[in-house]
Amino acid sequence: MDYDTVFLAFGLTLFAGLSTGIGSALAFFTKKTNTKFLSLSLGFSAGVMIYVSFLEMMPEAQASLITRLGKPLGSWVTVISFFSGILLIGIIDKVVPEFENPHEVHSIEEIDVSDDTVRNGKLMRLGLFSALAIAIHNFPEGLATFTAGINNISLGIPIAIAIAIHNIPEGIAVSIPIFYATGNRKKAFLYSFLSGLAEPMGALIGFAILYNFYNETIFGILFAAVSGIMVFISLDELLPAAREWGEHHISIYGLVSGMIVMAFSLLIL
Repeated sequence: MDYDTVFLAFGLTLFAGLSTGIGSALAFFTKKTNTKFLSLSLGFSAGVMIYVSFLEMMPEAQASLITRLGKPLGSWVTVISFFSGILLIGIIDKVVPEFENPHEVHSIEEIDVSDDTVRNGKLMRLGLFSALAIAIHNFPEGLATFTAGINNISLGIPIAIAIAIHNIPEGIAVSIPIFYATGNRKKAFLYSFLSGLAEPMGALIGFAILYNFYNETIFGILFAAVSGIMVFISLDELLPAAREWGEHHISIYGLVSGMIVMAFSLLIL
């Protein structure tokens, strides 16, 4: 591997991961009762994830695997890798305790109990476990961004930007529950910012793994698996959570807006 390319690929991953801090910084300008803002943000994040997964990452993964393995086998490996990513995040979803699991939908009424201490404790746990869940799926995203940059910088740049865009509302999704619970903007920013550091960590571990074993097959499998993870999180976590906050139509507007922004950004690049 060319070390200049390695450093550039890692820089792209660092940029994508730390963009969660941008999202968490937006919590400084929101009101505690602004559920519309949260619903729109979650929908926007889902739109970006779904669009990137199906129209950018999956085709690239399939092209790489077909080049390496041939059309029949490459196509099968792409599909299996995609659903393996879904299976992985589904297992993680079941391992986390049910109430604190950010993939489990809970209504505002369930959280908004009469005791402020109990309510704030539940919101705080929701924010922390959201940060943990996001960090877990940011890890393979970081590895994917890194491998994209290693394989082709012209591909790595739009992938990094795409992931950075959806990391911004992810940062909001982590910071707002913590901000609601504590009223502390700095703490909300810190936990959201830290969740994004999983992406450069994924790049570092990816470098250690790929230094001796990198090839088109690994690249394709990884891209397809991460696509599955992103689609699962969008459908199982982001959209249901946005609807539970009582703003179903706004979440759909956010979904479409995320797709539009992502489509035009990829066309421009």
